[in-house]
Amino acid sequence: MKILVTGGTGYIGSHTVVELQQQGFEVIIVDNLSNSQAGVVDAIAQITGIRPVFEKFDLVDREMTADFFRRHNDLNGIIHFAAYKAVGESVDKPLMYYRNNLVSLMNILEGMIANNIPNLVFSSSCTVYGQPDELPVAETAPIKKAESPYGNTKQISEEVLQDTIKSSKINVIALRYFNPIGAHDSALIGELPLGVPNNLVPFITQTAIGIRQQLSVFGEDYNTPDGTAIRDYIHVVDLAKAHVIAVSRMINKKMKQPFEVFNLGTGNGNSVLEVINSFERVSATKLNYKIVGRRAGDVEKVWANADFSNKELGWKAEKSLDEMTASAWKWEKAYRSRS
Repeated sequence: MKILVTGGTGYIGSHTVVELQQQGFEVIIVDNLSNSQAGVVDAIAQITGIRPVFEKFDLVDREMTADFFRRHNDLNGIIHFAAYKAVGESVDKPLMYYRNNLVSLMNILEGMIANNIPNLVFSSSCTVYGQPDELPVAETAPIKKAESPYGNTKQISEEVLQDTIKSSKINVIALRYFNPIGAHDSALIGELPLGVPNNLVPFITQTAIGIRQQLSVFGEDYNTPDGTAIRDYIHVVDLAKAHVIAVSRMINKKMKQPFEVFNLGTGNGNSVLEVINSFERVSATKLNYKIVGRRAGDVEKVWANADFSNKELGWKAEKSLDEMTASAWKWEKAYRSRS
């Protein structure tokens, strides 16, 4: 079975390519390397013993995307990760986010329709829920106004997908992630943002290893036990495994309807300070951090009700918070020792 993974040299994409290859799938990666490095393909090959096909181009380019699909019209499915994903940056650069995240999706859908490619797993996000009225948040929760342009691109993308399947033979599974952290056990791949990290854990590990001077904790006046924002942190390998299950569900025609949605989270919420405490515990390293004001676009607290994913997909997040932060630290140290 041949699967296209867009954004496959990125953080979640690379871990998913590893899991796919280890389950016997043939993988093609498309990535423009805007937030990743080509060397990730070497690392994937080192882990799995198989080098995935890699093509570098931007899926926002309609003609290049159409040409790719003409050459690879025998795909069994697509897992679409290629999108910008930083909440704060999206507030500062909304048009960049709308153009990249929406145009690339539309170009992919056009290629799927033109070449009769039936299955798409879409990388969605818990940001589609905004600040939920009830926690934990289930897939049936109302979609509220997005708190950021990034969140809005995920809401609009899901609407584009739902409209498209009505007039085509495409099946879609939208996986709404909570907060992926951690790294592969090999420490050969992990979260490596180019430039200053926008996500908490790589900023923690880069601060601990001396690349960043200080970690900023955004807000201490939220309505949470310690005043800092709460998220549902999930190990990236647990997340990657869910994508293999989802694409297999589609290929094996086990879907109950053409558009399905699943939350991918642990079902537990941890505050920013709890993540910092976990990291300090597993690394025996004191972190230099400072409480600053809230960041625009951030939700106060959100964590998953993952019961539907557990039951319907037969999938469950397995790794603890300490295992997640320990793997992130192992990756950071290994990467810096190699570079």
